[in-house]
Amino acid sequence: MSVITIEKKILEKNDLIAANNRDFFNEKKIFVINILSSPGSGKTSLIERSLARWGKKIKFGIIEGDVQTDLDAQRLDVFKVPVVQIVTNGACHLDANLVRDAYSSIEKEEIELLIIENVGNLVCPAGFDLGEHIKVVVTSITEGDDKPLKYPSVFRNSSVLIINKTDLLPHVNSSLAKLKKNALSINPSLKIFETSCVTDDGIDKWCKWLKTQINKNESSTFY
Repeated sequence: MSVITIEKKILEKNDLIAANNRDFFNEKKIFVINILSSPGSGKTSLIERSLARWGKKIKFGIIEGDVQTDLDAQRLDVFKVPVVQIVTNGACHLDANLVRDAYSSIEKEEIELLIIENVGNLVCPAGFDLGEHIKVVVTSITEGDDKPLKYPSVFRNSSVLIINKTDLLPHVNSSLAKLKKNALSINPSLKIFETSCVTDDGIDKWCKWLKTQINKNESSTFY
């Protein structure tokens, strides 16, 4: 019982900071997305393609979360956008306080869209509100079509599902239709994009949707 009590207190404190983060981002008219996935699904590649498409037209800010190294932040830094790396040193998720502290490093920059790339993990990050407006879950076709059934929480808590690496469909034993059906059985409201960061298939649709959210954000009407 004591473990449950401690966990509840941690989540309550996190949720309070997350609410403050969200109020701050609303005041600044910054649309915030929290991208979650298992390692290797292509989160960083997706952000790279988004920056290549909109980097000169949308004012991006990036918060990178990793257990070790700043390799992903280095990849994104070449796009000349504000990037800050959080190294968790073993922790399996980001929390609202880490995001608040990380954002202070780029607070002076003009930002319209803040992308938080969470630690690669489909379990722990799902339960932590960071102050984002939406969660985006990325899964690659190479991970199999049963991921939503095995990790329902992250799919239930997300607004958007990106099915990445679709160029590999002919080479894997996964069904795109079954993956989408499984995801929608967990969360019928999921908006789904099918993408390949190699061929650029689906990237334009995803990027146009991002731009739409920025426009809605400017009129205080979120997704």
